[in-house]
Amino acid sequence: MCEHDHSTGPVPTAKLERRHVLAGAAALAGLGLASMVPGVAQAAEHTEKGAPAHAKNRAKTTPLIIEGGSLIDPATGDLVEDAVVVLAGGIVQAVGTRDETRKAVANYSASATRIDAQGKFILPGFVDAHVHAQAFEDAALIVSHGATTVRSGSSSFYQDIALAKVPNYAPGLSPRMHAAGLFVSPDQSDSILADPDLAPLAALRHDITDPKDLAYLTGVNIARGATVIKTRANPRAGLAEQDPLELVYDREQLSSIVHAAKGAGVLCHSYSAEGIAGAVAAGVKSIEHGVFMDEQTMVRMAKQGTYFTPTLHGIAGMANSSNPVLAERGREYGPVLAEAARAANELGVTVIGGTDSFGTDVTPVGAEAKALADAGLGTLKALQSITTAPAKLLGVDTRGVGRLVRRGVADVVLLGSNPLENAAALVDVHTVVAQGAIVRNDAA
Repeated sequence: MCEHDHSTGPVPTAKLERRHVLAGAAALAGLGLASMVPGVAQAAEHTEKGAPAHAKNRAKTTPLIIEGGSLIDPATGDLVEDAVVVLAGGIVQAVGTRDETRKAVANYSASATRIDAQGKFILPGFVDAHVHAQAFEDAALIVSHGATTVRSGSSSFYQDIALAKVPNYAPGLSPRMHAAGLFVSPDQSDSILADPDLAPLAALRHDITDPKDLAYLTGVNIARGATVIKTRANPRAGLAEQDPLELVYDREQLSSIVHAAKGAGVLCHSYSAEGIAGAVAAGVKSIEHGVFMDEQTMVRMAKQGTYFTPTLHGIAGMANSSNPVLAERGREYGPVLAEAARAANELGVTVIGGTDSFGTDVTPVGAEAKALADAGLGTLKALQSITTAPAKLLGVDTRGVGRLVRRGVADVVLLGSNPLENAAALVDVHTVVAQGAIVRNDAA
């Protein structure tokens, strides 16, 4: 049941000012003032204007010259031997053969740090399309495994939105984060306290189900700076006391979230055939987990351009749980999900890699790509699942995410062996450069 008035169109604000706190308190008291709170500029703009004067200058990185390795283009699988990549100013200044990069090498040689990549394979930074990073330690572990761009699967108190700003001032400390903010889910509990503008939902904090309330919660996320939205059709499989096939939100409820997201891609946690079908019909951008996806829904996903993030490694990994319920789910769901990933790929659905890493329990995104290769996608599609495919989903492929191209982002991974010969190579990470900063170099 919706308990606050949306008739005048309450707009979540981007500043946490005293009058907004008072308006939220008044709404809880039944005065209905939440709908009177005016909207202001977007959270991202406010953050920039409110930054300390000394922090407004973006951090600079030392130029890097990576030379001698075998460069792989994930878009085509093409390989360039004895390649060179020149990074400076947070972008790729040159990439290709020795001859093609000679001028850039000469321009930056005096000030650059050199990385010898002989015997290594040079790739763009990886993309993990489903993580839950809520602290610097979480972010550091994710980057160390090569994921230089990530899509958040939500956080408890907007930590992911804060982490999204970090690379502007401290390159390499956090991946490029596409933040979801709060999970649009029935039980918000104390996450309501993350934002005074959520006070009108306090009485409903354990049961937010009305489409208008879901739209309001989504709007608060967007106003705070979320660039993607996470919601659900089913409960969690990883909690033994929950039934992951029970329906949480139906098509109408999910449609309200998609509409309120205003173009921000909605990722939907789904397990049951009914839940997945409803989410796809509602227009979500991607299905997360999707164990019992049926062929009819796969065909629709391919037609609509809906992506699929199976999180194979995490689902199958439940088989190792000490909890007998979770272990049984892992044994049952793992093979079914692998078959769903294979079938979806064959029907034209774009399958992307996401680890569902939570906190410091981080799975290397390369391990998820290997699981996809083993499921039948093959080595090139597995590589694309953590490079070009999620980059396109996130709309950052034109910025060079997912490929190493001139003027693209300065994110690089060096592997010890060829991932097109064996997808296990995607876990064999030796060097990681994120936003032009060296965050890992095992050979150093």
